[in-house]
Amino acid sequence: MRAGGQISGAPLSRRAVLTYGGALVVTFEALRSPSWAQAPPPTNVGVADEVGGFIAIDTDGRVTIKSGKVELGTGAITAIAQIAAEELSIPMGRVTMIQGDTELTPNQGPTYASLTIQDGGMQIRRAAATARAALLDQAAIRLEVAKDMLEVRDGVITPRQGGESLSYAQLVGERRLKIKVDPAAALKDPKDYTIVGTPVPRLDLPAKVLGRFTFIQDFTLPGMLHARMVHPAALGAKLEAWNDAACRKIPGYVRTVRKGDFLAVVAGNEWAAIRASTAIVATWSAWAGLPDEARLFEYVRSSKVVRNEVLQATGDTTGDERASGRIIEATYDLALNTHGSIGPSCAVADFKDGVLTVWTPSQASHLLRSQLATMLGLSQERVRCIFVEGAGCYGRNGADDCSSEAALLAKLLGRPVRLQWMRSDEHGWDPKGPPVLLDYRASLDDQGRIATWQSDIFLSERPMQRSGATLLAATLAKLPKFGSGAGVYNPGLGIPYALANSKLTAHWLADTPLPAAWIRAPARMQNTFGNESFLDEIAAATAVDPFDIRTRNLKDPRGLELLESLRNLAQWEPRGSRPRDGGMLVRGRGVSYAKYELVRTYVGIVADVTVDWSDGRIKVDRVFVVHDCGQIINPDGLRNQIEGNVVQTISRTLVEQLTFSRSAVTSLNWGSYPILTFPNVPQVMIDLIDRPNEAPWGAGEPTTSVVPSAIANAVFDATGVRLRSVPFRAAKVLAAMRLAKAR
Repeated sequence: MRAGGQISGAPLSRRAVLTYGGALVVTFEALRSPSWAQAPPPTNVGVADEVGGFIAIDTDGRVTIKSGKVELGTGAITAIAQIAAEELSIPMGRVTMIQGDTELTPNQGPTYASLTIQDGGMQIRRAAATARAALLDQAAIRLEVAKDMLEVRDGVITPRQGGESLSYAQLVGERRLKIKVDPAAALKDPKDYTIVGTPVPRLDLPAKVLGRFTFIQDFTLPGMLHARMVHPAALGAKLEAWNDAACRKIPGYVRTVRKGDFLAVVAGNEWAAIRASTAIVATWSAWAGLPDEARLFEYVRSSKVVRNEVLQATGDTTGDERASGRIIEATYDLALNTHGSIGPSCAVADFKDGVLTVWTPSQASHLLRSQLATMLGLSQERVRCIFVEGAGCYGRNGADDCSSEAALLAKLLGRPVRLQWMRSDEHGWDPKGPPVLLDYRASLDDQGRIATWQSDIFLSERPMQRSGATLLAATLAKLPKFGSGAGVYNPGLGIPYALANSKLTAHWLADTPLPAAWIRAPARMQNTFGNESFLDEIAAATAVDPFDIRTRNLKDPRGLELLESLRNLAQWEPRGSRPRDGGMLVRGRGVSYAKYELVRTYVGIVADVTVDWSDGRIKVDRVFVVHDCGQIINPDGLRNQIEGNVVQTISRTLVEQLTFSRSAVTSLNWGSYPILTFPNVPQVMIDLIDRPNEAPWGAGEPTTSVVPSAIANAVFDATGVRLRSVPFRAAKVLAAMRLAKAR
């Protein structure tokens, strides 16, 4: 990049003009300091195509990175800080992060889909590279030294041969870098990295470990009121009457707020709000519109299909009945999950002078801003959403819905309001991971090879819409709803194997039993469960080792390399090389592989399990993981991510299952919706494949996708029993084993 202008009052010399001819104009403007102040967002602060939208440098040389992506407990913000510090050649200790503030940060899209580093981090990398190049240009002009003779260390630009140096602070101060981000800006050579690729400790963990971290549940405003929701007794129930006579006897009680079917109690302190929420008498209409839980998948199969979409097709699958070998068929299903955040959702909102400010743990603060503006009839300029991390906030849990209810209360009351959901609100009203049904059919030739492969997946289209989920407050209060996003993103629903004749069809359903929002690895976990379980069934039917059937049908060199690394890490012995265990406790091993969304992160796992024939309990003892997400930013953070994927998904696979009546969710606490406990956490052994010269891909979801199938395949290895219905709760497993014995 070339410079043509002046900075900090330094004129261009004739020599500089001749040497650095070109036309990059670098100008600055004053940067607003971050604050909780309520004011309409200034224009051009979070501009995503300007360096100043992402980066500010103050007079002390500290660098502020403004990220539209947020920290959801995954270490993403630490990794983004590493990326920025590396590209700017400054120490990590000099970096301050601002995240998810619609007034101060660019709209980089929601923090989801394992795209935080892959997309958001790379935007900041390019902004930092653009800034570094521009500052080197300016330093070259001021020092009258050729740019390629300058180097940067710790934010100081110095001629390689010695002489006067200039710091970033001297060049910039607190003024805004009004430079367009150059998508072709030269990035650092990975061989010169000193920060990226190293296990930098998480920035947020010390305060969390020491109890000093401010979660949204801890956040307060002066003079705020405390609120509790009184949600309907049934999902579609209407509020017929309410009486707060008992509430008025509670010290600190302020009032009840009702708008349509939206009902909340408000008090001067939290305990009074809790007491009032149980003391109020509300009468709701009867409603019983949910399907019979025991016939859930009959409901799924009979649901109205919005459209059928062929997602992947090769060759011709119409003549499988002519195959000289056998036909194999199977059906798999996965029940509803709740997000089950450990800390129930919370939000704080204030409406003052026509401006709404919401402190929210939302993973999509910019989208939430648009939704709230629509719901409350405000211009987006009159709404500010400020991210404050929640105690459990991955996925679209109850955070946005709780935030919408807090926002409505603040607007109706004209006072700052803190709304804290109770456990029953979180389990009962957060959007659910919908049920999924999968049918498979394969034909084999006379040599036992796969001749044709067909799969059909039945799933709701609604949660696959990537933007504009309906807010609960808008539904209850009958307020305008933000339009849903158009289009469905579904490339990951295919298979990664090179089969000559294959066809995958998605049957997009109009309905889902409960308000839905996908949970980690949306549809990819469900589809991979079916794909990798069915492939294992074919391997068993043809007496082929599970690793061999995968490598035989895989043409991707990186995938093959990963599977070979996994085989070595797990010290895999071919299936059938040892007899099954006798006795009541039997051991087995299962493998699963995926290329996430067929376009990025490769992951394979081997799960070692013990199954108890007496009661059907499955214990996952060890999990071996090989992971290739390209360039690794923080190997320690990546390992944390993988471990979290494994533990959470084992929980979803073995124990988590939503229960409901014809009217409402009935698993409203940890007793009725248990999660994995510490004694059942397995040993996780990880091998990371680092590719410093490749693009970094996401790691927040891919390992999730392969866990259920690996466990199912391991149970088959141990018992000879196929598990095709997630979760694998003990009673279900015991029934399947008894049925297999009876045959």
